[in-house]
Amino acid sequence: MIWMSRRGRLLTAGGAVAAAAAAVLALGQTGAEAHGDLHISGVSAANPKAAGIVAPNVLTSEWLESPVAQGAVPVENPTDWATHYGYNGDGPFVPLPGTLTEATKTEPDKNTYLVLAGQHGADPGYDYGRHFLFQGHETGKGGYLTRVNLDADGAHRVTVLATRDVAGNPLPVFDGSVWDPFGRTLLFSAERGRAGGLWQAQLPDSNGHSAVQDISGSVGRGGYEGIQFDSAGELWIVEDVGGPAAGANGKGKQPNSFVYRFVPATRGDLSAGRLQALQVVGAPNPPDADSAFEAALHSYGSSFPTRWVTVHDTTVDGTAPFDANAAAKAAGATPFKRPENGQFRPGGGFRQFFFTETGDTNADSPFNADKGGWGAILRISQSRPDAGDGQLQVTFDGDEAHAGFDNLSFYDERHLLIVEDAGDTLHTQRNALDSGYVIDVDHDYADGAVPVRFLAEGRDASATIDSALLGTPGFQNEGDNEITGIHISDGNPTVPGLIGTRVPTPFTGGWRFFWTQQHGDNITWEVTRPHQEDTED
Repeated sequence: MIWMSRRGRLLTAGGAVAAAAAAVLALGQTGAEAHGDLHISGVSAANPKAAGIVAPNVLTSEWLESPVAQGAVPVENPTDWATHYGYNGDGPFVPLPGTLTEATKTEPDKNTYLVLAGQHGADPGYDYGRHFLFQGHETGKGGYLTRVNLDADGAHRVTVLATRDVAGNPLPVFDGSVWDPFGRTLLFSAERGRAGGLWQAQLPDSNGHSAVQDISGSVGRGGYEGIQFDSAGELWIVEDVGGPAAGANGKGKQPNSFVYRFVPATRGDLSAGRLQALQVVGAPNPPDADSAFEAALHSYGSSFPTRWVTVHDTTVDGTAPFDANAAAKAAGATPFKRPENGQFRPGGGFRQFFFTETGDTNADSPFNADKGGWGAILRISQSRPDAGDGQLQVTFDGDEAHAGFDNLSFYDERHLLIVEDAGDTLHTQRNALDSGYVIDVDHDYADGAVPVRFLAEGRDASATIDSALLGTPGFQNEGDNEITGIHISDGNPTVPGLIGTRVPTPFTGGWRFFWTQQHGDNITWEVTRPHQEDTED
């Protein structure tokens, strides 16, 4: 194998230094084996952040990307504030000369790919095909759900499924999404603290409309983002709630977010059950960003026993919406430094769950060196998905060049694709925009190796304009582009098709690969290989 060291040197599996200018990454098992074979040359460096300079995305040369939808695409059925895929209809898409007025950008977020028959839209006479990509939108004048109809023409490319819940209330802005094969519904998460939670959407009716219901009375309200089901029908929820300032300079943050597991009373029905939160046995309570525990948690080779503690039970506590974060603290659960997303290792019986910590996203945080300030990839290991206890350890601890981890998706049973959301402040401090990396989850990164970059995200013209205006009074949009929604799936909507059950085989057997370049033009991309032929289910 070939790895890049943290000092930028090439390392062979035996540890010798190779004198080569560019590494060829040959991750995984031999090509003769069915899975685990990932060969990419990688991208040598991140795109720099320069005022007024537009930068293209740079993808590893073995892959291609093509847009499946972008912000300026009009939806086929404009409803309320939802007029375009990634823009509200409250202004021009870029400011006119001498003005700050710009349409509010909605930022389509986590992608969920499904292959479904008999789907309908606003046009009763149109065949919408069978391949669909579902999203919630993270910002905007109001929340909404969209479906990208991958088989459709331009006029029918994007359908608005809902802007309001079944009671007529405006939907919140959404972050995560997942398909529930047990209940055959879509779930969307709202990262809004005490106003957040989960909303459940039915598949569209004959008019292309989805009935959406707030289910926070059972699963709680919190800054929920990542949501994944295990094979037992339990829902794992990753929360992103920033903590109070910490450290002498106030540039760090206290751990303040939890990993949850909702155990439904009846599999496939999320209206009743128990919400649990992860507790690391022996962790300090209350937490301390400067503690020896945080240093040990982010040290290679350390392992900590965990257990699940119940924070709410509908049988005892009822179904009124409740503050999950406060309940987790009261139950003695262990908070982390802004975990955002998680996924089960495929083909392993749902015994390993990997989740990201975004960290402090500030080069001046005093906790960067050894206490999780740069972010990390952590792993929960259990004997079975519904076990009451397990072990927690770090898989990769970030550094300045690899920081602010957010979305993730398994490429195969061994290689995990992770992407950064470092934010404009850290982009400026390190003069580097976001990147996507390959993590070998079986590799011991204590040897100084670092993951190989598969994507150096650029900055489109709209985001470049927004970056220059960011922080200007009266300007409401974000700045630099962000990588989000990385998603590899074959779209199988059945229980045997649950993500994590089978090992992905990207680009073959119907497996497809998507990501969204959030902010700016809000483009959702599909990644393919040159001369790819097999994209059908």
